[in-house]
Amino acid sequence: MPVGALMRPSDKSAFSQVKTFTRFFVHTDILSAMWFCKPLLVFLLSSLIATAACKPRVQTPASAGFSPSKLGTVERNVTYGRTSGANLKMDIYYPRKASGPVPVAVYVHGGAWAVGDKTWVTAPLDIGELIDRGYMLCAIDYRLAPRYKFPAQIEDVKCAIRFLRANASKYGIDPTRIGAWGESAGGHLVALLGVTDSSAGLEGSGGYADQSSRVQAVVDMFGPSDLTSLPGQSQLLEQVFGTSNPESEALKRASPVAYVSKDDPPFLILHGEMDDVIPLSQSQILYDRLVSAGVPATLVVVKNSGHVFVPVGGPITPTHAELTKMVADFFDSYLK
Repeated sequence: MPVGALMRPSDKSAFSQVKTFTRFFVHTDILSAMWFCKPLLVFLLSSLIATAACKPRVQTPASAGFSPSKLGTVERNVTYGRTSGANLKMDIYYPRKASGPVPVAVYVHGGAWAVGDKTWVTAPLDIGELIDRGYMLCAIDYRLAPRYKFPAQIEDVKCAIRFLRANASKYGIDPTRIGAWGESAGGHLVALLGVTDSSAGLEGSGGYADQSSRVQAVVDMFGPSDLTSLPGQSQLLEQVFGTSNPESEALKRASPVAYVSKDDPPFLILHGEMDDVIPLSQSQILYDRLVSAGVPATLVVVKNSGHVFVPVGGPITPTHAELTKMVADFFDSYLK
């Protein structure tokens, strides 16, 4: 089946090719989330080896805010906020080339809102693709459940965006060109980030209150979008949101579909057709709401794919390499 046949775009002209990769997860409880980490760790190791082996030449920036010596390097454990006794950290991956202020892609990890960290950035995408294209990548940690209940997670994600804007000159970034991507629980958080502004009351108190937390592009990889209709996840919902009652205001408040409006940024949504953890319907309803509101959106259904793009019954289509390319092309369309 042609790759293009797998797309349901509201604006195909936004980018010309269907290509990207991703992996991650939401699980029914913390133990099951940790169980799923075993195969992921194997993939992470292979991804790290491949990334280390690929060292393209760098291009010196003409007017970036950072030293040319930082091109292609990683600055780890940068504190982007402080809240509830926690220091919030991010890793900054500098682009391999720059000719001025650079666009930023912020990564938010999955893991059922309960496990995982910023080092998982090498799993959902071949980050070398974005680094080579001149993006600064910022992979963030956020407070995890059950110790920290929602909205702590989205408050931290929004704080990270505000931090980057407040420090745009220091890091040589363009504060008007910030995108975000995440998978599973991280997909939910970047979707919520994309459709909310300060009026939603989810900004938190991490700092930089004078800055906006809005982003200009979102890549949501198989994240839940309507928590009031998420089957088989009662225990997880209790741990993270304090309730599993579909009529509760808490679950409605945490659902991206509740906030969609015409001023939202463009969305690229990727989801496996055979995902039995987060049903494809979760991405379909978000896509439908976005299109109805007039927001540029594309839903890519990955054939033969379960959760985290695990093959089911045959090779996945688009391939991982094609999915990686698609995400990079999408960001190029809206952040360059």
